[in-house]
Amino acid sequence: MCGIFGYCNFLCERSRREVTDTLLNGLSRLEYRGYDSSGFAVDGDNDEAVIIKQVGKVAALKKLVDEQPLDFEKPFISHCGMAHTRWATHGQPSQINSHPQRSDVDNEFTIVHNGIITNYKEIKLLLEKKGYVFESDTDTECVAKLTKYVYDSHNKDLSLTDLVKAVVKELEGSYAFIFKSKYFPNEIVATRRGSPLLIGVKTAKKLKVDFVDVEFGNNPTPKDASFAAVEGQDNSRPALNRSQSRAFLSEDGLPQPIEYFLASDASAIVEHTKRVLYLEDDDIAHIADGELHIHRVRRSKEDKTPATRSIQTLEIELAEIMKGSFDHFMQKEIYEQPESVVNTMRGRVNFENHEVTLGGLRGFTQVIRRARRIIFIACGTSYHSCLATRSIFEELSEIGTQAELASDFLDRGSPIFRDDVCVFVSQSGETADTILAMRYCLERGALCVGITNTVGSSISRETHCGVHINAGPEIGVASTKAYTSQYIALVMMALQLASDRTSTQKRREEIIDGLYRLPGHIKE
Repeated sequence: MCGIFGYCNFLCERSRREVTDTLLNGLSRLEYRGYDSSGFAVDGDNDEAVIIKQVGKVAALKKLVDEQPLDFEKPFISHCGMAHTRWATHGQPSQINSHPQRSDVDNEFTIVHNGIITNYKEIKLLLEKKGYVFESDTDTECVAKLTKYVYDSHNKDLSLTDLVKAVVKELEGSYAFIFKSKYFPNEIVATRRGSPLLIGVKTAKKLKVDFVDVEFGNNPTPKDASFAAVEGQDNSRPALNRSQSRAFLSEDGLPQPIEYFLASDASAIVEHTKRVLYLEDDDIAHIADGELHIHRVRRSKEDKTPATRSIQTLEIELAEIMKGSFDHFMQKEIYEQPESVVNTMRGRVNFENHEVTLGGLRGFTQVIRRARRIIFIACGTSYHSCLATRSIFEELSEIGTQAELASDFLDRGSPIFRDDVCVFVSQSGETADTILAMRYCLERGALCVGITNTVGSSISRETHCGVHINAGPEIGVASTKAYTSQYIALVMMALQLASDRTSTQKRREEIIDGLYRLPGHIKE
């Protein structure tokens, strides 16, 4: 697991020091999960990328930066930089294995990556046969060198967006990438599949509209970058339906000063801006000249993603991701539980009338009541919250209920039917195995319910309905308040389903009275 961060400024002057500090601060916000190395890339004096990497905490990287012979006071009216914190998956923790990874010694292409490329060995073998020499043990370096190979094979006649499209078509696995190149100064391209990535937008003036148009190709993509076909291939490109969003234009129709912040976690963006958009799987976001374009190669009948990406407002506050006077985040979050469980129930439980109303399930309650079975699917602590509530769910709903570990569920290829209800529980809403299980169930026609703590996450967007647990950001690795809020959310769901059953009314009232007393018991 890794954290990625990117920063682009356009028509707003920033010194190299300011850019560097922004990148390093973004890494510090992502460091809470525990990483073994970090690095970043900024522009040099001749549009080349300057890459600085270090093993250890971000503080060690900051110390190394201060030792660099760079002119940190040099101003940039426009600039794009990228940064990364790494938890080693391929290769031991070392400077050479840290990100950004580069295509060659001239840093023609630099990349930061969150995820795992499962076919990197095949790509590496083929590139080695082409004469490429690898300096790291990472899967990401294969992607950087593949990018250079494709670009050179097209006689350097590809836009950065088209280049990234060709590259990602060759990749298997999960990823979130940011690409940067010395051939495309002040441009970056970001794309994702199976790993979260969001873009924050900051302007002096209010945005004119709250969406960005998605640009689809009209024609099939050109031959892909496969090693058997890339040489001598037709360089024609698909025509794109360009529909520049009006969001980033000033009143006179001209570009306005703007800053973009890209991150794998909203906690790295919230101190800069609360206006964000979430990329969908296979989106390719291109930032250049102050404009943000989102591309998809073509739109098929199976592609159910909307034709726009909405710009949303983050609901978290900076103070929520600060430690305050506590020794560590886990301690802070333990003491936040009396408040977090109240927030989970607020506006949903009427203690006087013993009623529960979950607005996110409105319109689906009767469908769930008619289900043949209810299947909880989750990983880690979220899975244990499902186990803990399974018996009370069956008692109140009188529907057969089972709990599945997402990875095991997928390995078995468990049968799913249209009259099943599948409940996916994830604090982040981005747990990879849980997302894969969700899509497996969606394909088979089951009603899918999401229980998450993160608005805008993949699970909250792709399920039919759901419940936001409202626990607030959980920074500590060991789950505390999110677990208790997940438990309560699932109990509330069971209470709502059982509201029409007279045989369980006494038991429902006992549980609701217990929920009323719970915050006080936690404080004690």
